[in-house]
Amino acid sequence: MRRTDRLFELIQILRDGRLHTARDMAARLEVSTRTLWRDMATLIASGLPVEGERGVGYILREPVTLPPLTLTPDEVQALTLGLQLVTRGADPSLTRAADSLLGKITAVLPARLLDGIGQDTWVFPGAEALAAARHLPALRRAIRLRERVVIAYADSAGVPSERPIRPLLLEFWGRVWTLASWCETRGNFRSFRVDRIDSLHPTGESFPEVPGTTLADWRRLHGS
Repeated sequence: MRRTDRLFELIQILRDGRLHTARDMAARLEVSTRTLWRDMATLIASGLPVEGERGVGYILREPVTLPPLTLTPDEVQALTLGLQLVTRGADPSLTRAADSLLGKITAVLPARLLDGIGQDTWVFPGAEALAAARHLPALRRAIRLRERVVIAYADSAGVPSERPIRPLLLEFWGRVWTLASWCETRGNFRSFRVDRIDSLHPTGESFPEVPGTTLADWRRLHGS
């Protein structure tokens, strides 16, 4: 049995909340007691709420409802702060999804890992991101479906234009969302600030993977 599979099985054994001796668990997994001790040390170090010691046994003190996922305090902080960032991003559908996911995570985390979750730790996002928010769901959908769209756009000087584009990638720069795309008007790649898009019209037309116009080509050109 691979070690990762062994660790998963150990979590399954411990989930009943009873005291299990190293000898009994080692016999069930067909490994040595010494190997079992090392595996238990790994689980405890990863944040699993297990108490016990050699010669006595091991017991899971708090329920684990998402095995084999066990998170360290730093991992929990990184995950929840990331979700908070999404909820402040003003994209309505992603905000709802992030709120829902954060609720599910906090519902199953041990109490000792909940400290600090939900506190405001970000100053976010600003007028530009809020102005971009109304277009983000439609742009994400167009990128996913590889759908050609037409945008009414104003450049930095306020000059308006209408552009048929092939949306490729959304990027967030702390305050500003930009859209990497193939601009059919210019016949070249172009990045548009999403907050400067006045209106957006999906065409229902899929665009082909033409060499020289794809996201992979854009990444190679921009070194990303």
